[in-house]
Amino acid sequence: GAPGGKSRRRRTAFTSEQLLELRKEFHCKKYLSLTERSQIAHALKLSEVQVKIWFQNERAKWKRIKAGNVS
Repeated sequence: GAPGGKSRRRRTAFTSEQLLELRKEFHCKKYLSLTERSQIAHALKLSEVQVKIWFQNERAKWKRIKAGNVS
């Protein structure tokens, strides 16, 4: 990308604390309700969209790994 270009959305860099909490939640349940997503977002000072997308990405990864293990 162009240096100093602020219009493009950057990939969110989550802190290790945030990732730890997200992974803990993901381990318990792969899908969050709107309420849960909202609570986690507030607790971690993230937007609900960031939480939603993280879970989407994590599920995709999880499904790939799961599919690979079934061989």
